Amino acid sequence: MKTFKILSLLLMYPESDWLAALPELEDALVDEAGFNGDACSRLAPLLKQLRESGLIALQENYVATFDRNPSHSLHLFEHIHGESRDRGSAMTDLLNEYWKHDFDASATELPDYVPLFLEFLSLLPPEEALVLLGDAVHVLAAIGRKLDASGSPYATAFQLLEALSPVEAQALAEPPVRDMDEAMEMFGPSIDGIEPLMNPTSQVAVVQMPVSHRQVATSRSH
Repeated sequence: MKTFKILSLLLMYPESDWLAALPELEDALVDEAGFNGDACSRLAPLLKQLRESGLIALQENYVATFDRNPSHSLHLFEHIHGESRDRGSAMTDLLNEYWKHDFDASATELPDYVPLFLEFLSLLPPEEALVLLGDAVHVLAAIGRKLDASGSPYATAFQLLEALSPVEAQALAEPPVRDMDEAMEMFGPSIDGIEPLMNPTSQVAVVQMPVSHRQVATSRSH
């Protein structure tokens, strides 16, 4: 479904190439009105900001909104598991779901990155995509509520996803705070001696797609 692909783009770091294609993206949303209902109306505040603001201003706003505010993180499992052991297990389960459909996420972002997850949904039959959306909607809705509370038009993308979900979003518990002893056991100090809880980089590695799956995915892309 193009709707999910478009939402994926809208939630990515602003770049001049896809910003120039906004009219075509809006037309594609209208073409799928039977699926997404009033998507353009719901997204109007975000689309207006993307159309009318300069590129540098958009990029600065994006960084301030998502990269500098952990409560708006675009990594799904961060909102559920924090940096606990369970996050790694959830990552593996999601990667297996990607690989099952020959979707290679190895060389991009972490598996739970929202734009990547939405790109994956865009490649599935609608009924399968909606089932997986229903699995993630509780987190997506929570991100949307936090964005809305801060006055960000990016909230509209998450509100649309919540509206599309066949499952009603439930409130989330706060993710666990990672214990230092557990973190040291899992990750150890960094190469420069910094304890893991003080290290700002992600502690979850991207796992390579199995060769057999990569070969299938490559053959299907040609």
